[in-house]
Amino acid sequence: MSEVRNIDTRERILDAAERLFMVHGFDGASMRQITGEAAVNLAAVNYHFGSKEALMQEVFRRRLDWLNEERMRVLNEMEEAAGGKPLKPSQIVDGFFGTLLRLAEDKRRGGIVFLRLLGRTLTDPSDFIRTFLADEYGEVMDRYKDALFKALPDVPRAEIVWRFHFMLGATSYAIAGTDALRLVADWEIEAVDTVDRLDRIAPRLMSFLLGGLRAPLPQFDKAEDGSDFKAA
Repeated sequence: MSEVRNIDTRERILDAAERLFMVHGFDGASMRQITGEAAVNLAAVNYHFGSKEALMQEVFRRRLDWLNEERMRVLNEMEEAAGGKPLKPSQIVDGFFGTLLRLAEDKRRGGIVFLRLLGRTLTDPSDFIRTFLADEYGEVMDRYKDALFKALPDVPRAEIVWRFHFMLGATSYAIAGTDALRLVADWEIEAVDTVDRLDRIAPRLMSFLLGGLRAPLPQFDKAEDGSDFKAA
């Protein structure tokens, strides 16, 4: 019975921390707020996690473990079905980014709360979170990067890396919330287009990401060695 209570307490703390980190960020959410939301004392948090940093990492780990496994499963199935041939860029984009967006529909795995937390954290991560996420994402990122290299053999690899970087940024900004649009301009957002309506935002985002990946290559005046350079 005590083991069941410990698991329940641990999950309550994680759920509370996830919500508060999403709303206030890592620095803005206090341990007092987290213990109050979870209805536990500080000793319980220290017992299960040891520190605020370790708590934040565990909030991400319990979601990212499944997300990364699902991304790998999707990629493995697509590559097996392709029989050694390169995948289509649209398949790769959907496998990596579409799997993330579909996570919002599964409340058991954090749903929209975790999606917004992830978006917020990726746009302004603390150093320890940046290192943690790099470790968590490393293998998955390498597999999807290699898939893109094979799918786009005529695109310089450095360009693919930059475009994937831009795609990550666009996705992070989009899932962090549409309130950001009101900060940069006095733009009106229809009520049906709130961040909770992933059924409307996701298709727009996926179309934008794929369009960016397929965009014409940039033209540079000079190569690094001083010779004329023209992107092929």
